[in-house]
Amino acid sequence: MSLTERIQKELTAAMKEKDELRLSVLRMMKSALKNKEIEKMRPLEDLEALQILQTMVKQRRESVEQFTKGGRDDLAAKEAQEIKIIESYLPAAPSDAELSRAVEEAIADTEADSLKQMGAVIKAARARLEGKTVDGKVLSDKVRERLS
Repeated sequence: MSLTERIQKELTAAMKEKDELRLSVLRMMKSALKNKEIEKMRPLEDLEALQILQTMVKQRRESVEQFTKGGRDDLAAKEAQEIKIIESYLPAAPSDAELSRAVEEAIADTEADSLKQMGAVIKAARARLEGKTVDGKVLSDKVRERLS
């Protein structure tokens, strides 16, 4: 079952259960995926759909940070709950050991020895971690730490 089909199925279930927050988040996810489908003028592949959901999580994390700074803990809590719901549709994040191994292998493959080659190392590490939810900031910090 594709991600879009799964979202549609669970959206119907959330309607029946009258789970307002989950229903709202699922509708938001469905509309983001549909908008991207319209933009590309073809059905989305699962990898593209996952990238859109990862972007949504990143936006919500930034919102939580801003709401917390602004003293709106109620809105920050709502965004945090939305993050949990969206993340339930994403594959698991790589463990710290997997991330470190991917960075080491990427450095060996690209023969990088300075921060100037950081972009190539990150690209190679992302390729090794394909299919997992990778936080770009964590990955770039790990690569920067290893190369410096």
